[in-house]
Amino acid sequence: MQLQPTATHCFVSGAPFVAGARVASFLIRSSTLQIVRYDLFEANAAACVPEGFVACRWVHVFKPRLAGENPDREMRMTAENLFATLADPATEPTVESTRLVQFLALMLERKKLLRPRGRSADGLRNIYEHAKTKQSFEVPVGDLTPEFFVAVQEQLSVLIPSKPPADPAVIQPAAS
Repeated sequence: MQLQPTATHCFVSGAPFVAGARVASFLIRSSTLQIVRYDLFEANAAACVPEGFVACRWVHVFKPRLAGENPDREMRMTAENLFATLADPATEPTVESTRLVQFLALMLERKKLLRPRGRSADGLRNIYEHAKTKQSFEVPVGDLTPEFFVAVQEQLSVLIPSKPPADPAVIQPAAS
């Protein structure tokens, strides 16, 4: 999955983001099944109704790119850096983003990209360490119920559309 990096201008107003501005970001699956990221001022979020299905929404503080930063590297949005974006303490969680970050943490732990380091002092968050960068992330503890996985499956179906079903006319019955 590849997504655009954080925009430098508001999708709604066109005004440029300044350092410290509160930006709402949306991941949308458009009618063409393309995954699109919309960034806009948080104040404009209620008025924005992007076309397509909203997979995830979060609010973060805008940080301008530093001179010499490689924007192509940031463009390669993977499960690993989507997790880092959503788990960043500067990102305000929503129900959808919390559920997605919990699932991504499980997936990345299984791939050995995150290492569990116990729970926070209050017991409400699992602590993970990123294997490469040694950065720590705190992820809210969640109930891994069937309903949790159904909701995650719905979110992921937006981000990773499945193949269209095969045409039944093309499928040949097995010879007996």
